[in-house]
Amino acid sequence: MLSIASIQTTAFAGSAVGASKVAPQMQFGGGKKAPAKAAFAYGLAGNFNAVGGEEVNFDPAGFLEGKTELEVNRYRECELTHGRVGMLASAGFLVQEKFHPLFAADGGPAIDQIPQLPVWLWGVMLGGITAAEAFRISVAFRELDGEKLKAETALRPGYTPGDLGFDPLGLAPEDPAEFAEMQEKELAHARVGMVAAAGFLAQEAITKQTWGTAIGLPDF
Repeated sequence: MLSIASIQTTAFAGSAVGASKVAPQMQFGGGKKAPAKAAFAYGLAGNFNAVGGEEVNFDPAGFLEGKTELEVNRYRECELTHGRVGMLASAGFLVQEKFHPLFAADGGPAIDQIPQLPVWLWGVMLGGITAAEAFRISVAFRELDGEKLKAETALRPGYTPGDLGFDPLGLAPEDPAEFAEMQEKELAHARVGMVAAAGFLAQEAITKQTWGTAIGLPDF
């Protein structure tokens, strides 16, 4: 669970290496020319047909209609943040129900183990999450007006969603085309991770069993 605090700074869909490697416009397609501002979602990664075929501008609920680039970037920032947490949460469901060396528990569904966490671990997690979020806010979000106590816009102009300039292992490709492809891959996995985490939560809440026990593997 502590890993949730760090996931926001370790993936690629939001450019984990800083804006100098890939310009904000160069977020879609392998080696394609930078899209115009009128492009769907202002050219952000993720505009593809998951079941094959040509690229599609999929927005059935009309969330992007009439939105400015900063507003669309704010949506992507939220999607990336939740998607990265979703990927870690899914991995946690697969692992921690059987392997949890940081605290003693009798096993069972992860949602039942959470209340058993020791107080010190809650404090460590709270501190870690607070530090990570404070750093993300300082990098991505506009400062408040001292008099109005309100920011002009949510995100800083020129900020690329998810780009916190954090890539200690140097995993991000230097080539713009490869980098854009990695952004697409991360976003696809992030979306699946959110759905998977929700599925794990629903399954455990209904069956009161771990995922392994539910499918006939009682050791998990």
